[in-house]
Amino acid sequence: MEVLDQYFDYLKGLVSEALNDETLTLRQRLKRYLDVITDKLEHDRWMLGCLIGDFSLQVSSHSRLLRKRLDSIFREWRTLFASCIAAAQSAGEVDSHFDATELAEFLLASWEGAILRMKVERSPAALERFKTIVFETVFRQPRASAAAERQRRIHKSSSTKTKRNRR
Repeated sequence: MEVLDQYFDYLKGLVSEALNDETLTLRQRLKRYLDVITDKLEHDRWMLGCLIGDFSLQVSSHSRLLRKRLDSIFREWRTLFASCIAAAQSAGEVDSHFDATELAEFLLASWEGAILRMKVERSPAALERFKTIVFETVFRQPRASAAAERQRRIHKSSSTKTKRNRR
């Protein structure tokens, strides 16, 4: 359990470093974290993954104590991402259709799945595919709503008519 806690402390440092980087937009911070982890996985030649994910797969069914600790780790990890996602939603950088906590849960579960595939393939393909798809769908920058777009067109149209009437 001590090894797991030390690993999670290390991981929280990486999360904090990426998600608190004020030189990046909130969306970019999420991607930055995934890029940092990708770099670390590359250093291990795509053979090693996340200790938390590994323990979840191999040990959680054998130890109630370890399963409870892993659940606690995932909840804390999710909270760190949910805060950033909620801020990105408030800033209009990420669509607000889904709850930030649910999106954080999806991000972590899907990312862990991509890491598993990476280990099997010994390649970054699954990680890169995940990042591309998640940032072009779930975490894409929201488009102006249809109502806002309609208002813009109405305003533009009435401005054009007013200018023509002045002539």
